[in-house]
Amino acid sequence: MGFNFWLQDAHVRIFPFGNKSKPDSLVLDVARGERIAFQTAAEYMNQGDDAEVVTVEAEVCTAPFPVRIRRVGFVPVPHFNTGVPDDEKDCIGHIPGYVPDPLFDENKAKVAAGETCAFWFTADIPESCPAGKYDVEIRLVVEDKKITGTLSATFIVHEVVIKKRENFPVVQWFYNDSILDWHGLKPFEEEFWQRVKPYMLNLVLHGQDTIYAPIFTPPLDGVKRPTQLLGVKCEGEGRYSFDWSDVKRYVDLAKECGIENFEWTHLFTQWGARNALRIYEGQGVDEKLLWEPETEAASETYRTFLARFLPEFKSFLDNEKLLEFSFFHVSDEPHGEEGRANYLVARTILRELAPWMKTMDALSEIEYGREGITDMPIPSIRVTKQFHDEGIPSFTYFCCNPRRRYLNRLVDTPLAKMRMLGWLCRKFEVRGFLHWGYNYWQQRGKRELVDPFTELSAGDWPEWAYGDCFLVYPGPDGPIDSIRWEIFSESLQDLALLQTLDIHPSDPILSEFEDFNKFPKSLDWLRRTRRDLLLRGRARQAGQ
Repeated sequence: MGFNFWLQDAHVRIFPFGNKSKPDSLVLDVARGERIAFQTAAEYMNQGDDAEVVTVEAEVCTAPFPVRIRRVGFVPVPHFNTGVPDDEKDCIGHIPGYVPDPLFDENKAKVAAGETCAFWFTADIPESCPAGKYDVEIRLVVEDKKITGTLSATFIVHEVVIKKRENFPVVQWFYNDSILDWHGLKPFEEEFWQRVKPYMLNLVLHGQDTIYAPIFTPPLDGVKRPTQLLGVKCEGEGRYSFDWSDVKRYVDLAKECGIENFEWTHLFTQWGARNALRIYEGQGVDEKLLWEPETEAASETYRTFLARFLPEFKSFLDNEKLLEFSFFHVSDEPHGEEGRANYLVARTILRELAPWMKTMDALSEIEYGREGITDMPIPSIRVTKQFHDEGIPSFTYFCCNPRRRYLNRLVDTPLAKMRMLGWLCRKFEVRGFLHWGYNYWQQRGKRELVDPFTELSAGDWPEWAYGDCFLVYPGPDGPIDSIRWEIFSESLQDLALLQTLDIHPSDPILSEFEDFNKFPKSLDWLRRTRRDLLLRGRARQAGQ
């Protein structure tokens, strides 16, 4: 019996078979206040039919910080995502096959002869940690407690204390219907509030400061199961009353978890604001709508409702001191002449009825920014540089597309490439980031759940890409993180580091970032440049 046991950078996927890169040592440069990850792998070298249960243990030796251990799980991926050149694909030789992604809170794995298991280590470096060199000893133990291998990862903790990221909200759509359906709950019974809290905490742990608050059921990707926080009662022709108790409870819970900003439901239908929002009597238990689904956005019926609702909404926001921490939407991804005309009508209605409301939407036609149709455009990364070059402030987003050489975080996107979001956003002075898929576990546009551990494209590959629909898997007691979510979180730390060190967009260190499809994508560049930045920070502090 024997094991091949090695350390691995967090940006290198470890597969069940056929791993090639097996470094003997690992040195990680990190700022104080950062979270950093690495991996270890154990390949069972025996030939035959036997299997072993292996355990990994971490001893921090003299290091004044804890290390969390999780087992790397594998998910089946039957195809590569289309439209990506081979030299920018990860997992070549492993797809079709099993790809590492979910991270289970376990430090044991059963491994058969010839197979490899992997473990993910996360260290949170306290701001008070003295700068210096620290070793973390990793031990591999088989079931009978015999130690079969010991390795040591080295941390170089630098003087720099990373500051909290500023002026860069991160918005990723949060699907309460997924959580309700996965656990077989009704909105908003008591157990829901217990189930949703770990997901809110998970957002904050990974650097997300904003949550989608479904005051009405989101008009996104099909007719969704009602998750309307606001109680609505029709009192007669054009008269409505509102119950804000669950809205307030949701807000209070999110604040308790560390959420700072609230993204409120789009007020008109998707793809161009053609229709009024589906709003339910009560909270939608019986799915009784206040008006027909085909009711036009500019109809007198909907305008009358908005005239009643919006002033009360403003009062709620004022009472809760939320107005300056709120993001408002008109319609998701309007496009074409008809979509733009409808969007303009809807935006005009809101300007008349709620002049205090500043709006932002995912839309990529630059005319929306040039003409100020929306207050904060959110263009695709495909055209974000164009907005920047024309001096139009914007957020940015990516989703299934663009692919090719563009930044993304799909299940076959190289992890070092995925890590570059923070650098690109600093270079192009992006004001925030939006993504549609934190926990979308349904079939595309339907209410039926998929098994996210076996279906990563909402059942609609190749149009919807593997790995685009969600960042967390549903667990028995809360979310199960993915490797993609961990790397994305570290990319937000990179942005915070660039802010901490006051790296200007014109700094030579960012000169290789030419667009969201042309930028450094190698792990060597990432590690070398981060080390240079951290040393620069030490030199600057010494000179102060």
